[in-house]
Amino acid sequence: MNRNLPKYLWAALLTVGTLGALTVSVFAVGAGVSAEQKQKEMEAAVVKAADAPSADLTKLQCANLVYAGTKSSICFADKFLTDVATQTNLNVGKNFIPVRLDADNVFDFPFCVWSGEDDFSLTKKERENLRKYVLNGGFILSSPGCSDPRWDTALRRELKLIFPEYKLVKLPMSHPVFSIVNQITQLTDKHGAPAFVEGMEINGRLVMVYSKDGLNDVSNAKGCCCCGGNMIAESVLVNVNVFTYALLY
Repeated sequence: MNRNLPKYLWAALLTVGTLGALTVSVFAVGAGVSAEQKQKEMEAAVVKAADAPSADLTKLQCANLVYAGTKSSICFADKFLTDVATQTNLNVGKNFIPVRLDADNVFDFPFCVWSGEDDFSLTKKERENLRKYVLNGGFILSSPGCSDPRWDTALRRELKLIFPEYKLVKLPMSHPVFSIVNQITQLTDKHGAPAFVEGMEINGRLVMVYSKDGLNDVSNAKGCCCCGGNMIAESVLVNVNVFTYALLY
């Protein structure tokens, strides 16, 4: 276990919070509105909520990053957080908290989900915050919505700019991240073909897990119009393991 965790993280591990987790309410969508438009409206609501995030920091909270100014995603399901709470003793907030990558309060969150669709470019402040966040103990779980190759290209471009000395590499199935809670012996896409996830390590610490195919668990993502692309079939199990590993190692 990492003994250099910040004080707020130890408090979250040891204290049972009394406040409810934030839920993002979105306005009703009338008849005739397309699924794509509904998703855009819900994404806009997530972005707006990030302007004034509210979270019980006595719990282990997962941030849903708002980045590139106004980009975020509702196509990454937070169901795995409930599974973590059920399968471990971690005191976990069960809903994502929308948080801006360029804001100071991103450092209040030990774990972030980073997802979305289409091309993007981070701002200078976002790049600075992302590097500082990861180097100071933060963890990123990431994949594109609907296996979008444009988002995959953009993410890899940004990582090269922000972390020129570190690379994403394929994680072997022998890595403890695949066995800490659930025993995962293989990864497959939704068609049954072999799949894999990548990771970034800094000074021997795993700081990011990424899948170009998808770990989004779209079937449990409310309001998402995405088909899930070539999503990894074992995504929920992987996400439970990644969250637990990130907080205990």
